[in-house]
Amino acid sequence: MHTVAVLALDRVIPFDLSTPIEVFTRTRLPDGRPGYQIRVCAEKPEIDAGAFTLRAPWGLEGLKGADTIIVPGTDAPADPIAPAVRDALRAAAEDGTRIASICSGTFPLAATGLLDGLKATTHWIAADLLAAAYPDIKVDPDVLYVDNGQILTSAGAAAGLDLCLHMIRKDYGSAVAADAARLSVMPLEREGGQAQFIVRDCAPTPQGSVLEPLLIWLQDNLGADLTLADIAAHAGTSTRTLIRRFREQTGTTPLQWLQRARIRQAQHLLETTRHSVERIGTQVGFGSPTAFRDRFKRTTGVSPHTYRRTFS
Repeated sequence: MHTVAVLALDRVIPFDLSTPIEVFTRTRLPDGRPGYQIRVCAEKPEIDAGAFTLRAPWGLEGLKGADTIIVPGTDAPADPIAPAVRDALRAAAEDGTRIASICSGTFPLAATGLLDGLKATTHWIAADLLAAAYPDIKVDPDVLYVDNGQILTSAGAAAGLDLCLHMIRKDYGSAVAADAARLSVMPLEREGGQAQFIVRDCAPTPQGSVLEPLLIWLQDNLGADLTLADIAAHAGTSTRTLIRRFREQTGTTPLQWLQRARIRQAQHLLETTRHSVERIGTQVGFGSPTAFRDRFKRTTGVSPHTYRRTFS
């Protein structure tokens, strides 16, 4: 079972603290077993959580051996972190533990030096402060979360839900993540918000937008050899207008949206069928197995075969 340690720092934001606890606690595998074991850890015996005082069952020793550590935000992001907290997070990183922050939890994570040279995000209202305080971090205030592999950061409030669902999907696949999303009354991925994902393996359909009929048509024709001119002709508009509308409503281009939708469908087929990788590549519109494998790995970080072994 995957162990998640949620670290409560002084002046922790209760919403940020409760988000991973609720999402991971309610995650169930296909056979009904829980997917995660949760440890709530604190830096000292009592933690100020604003409206209440928190007594966690674990101290910093609870971080040792965890598969994932979550650092929720605090109301005082600029405050220095305790040396013991800094050392515990650095030690966990050295051991290969996945570490993620929610909202202003990016600040204590940044104070450890673990984000130096990486992209990161935080609540948009604190993004300038983060960039000024830690110039070695490439701060992107427009995204919901950033996945650097071992180190992840998310924006404010509900973006913590997006990040948790993203990690569940990486751990157990889209079917388990979709169930967790339904229990949280959340889409598995959502458009807009603080912006689009840095690395996005799904392509949403903006419901109610003028593009919705076109995107549904694209989703139904993923296997077709479509050019930008083909898409514009179906939409009854010029390519220039089409590109502008896509940028405004999806944050990407028509062909990028199409490629992401193809990869998302390929993930579904890899998880739910025994079709060969070559057949799946053809089904989702790639002209050659090599092109499919290359695009799949650039998007997801793993090969189709590795993805299937992990999530099927």
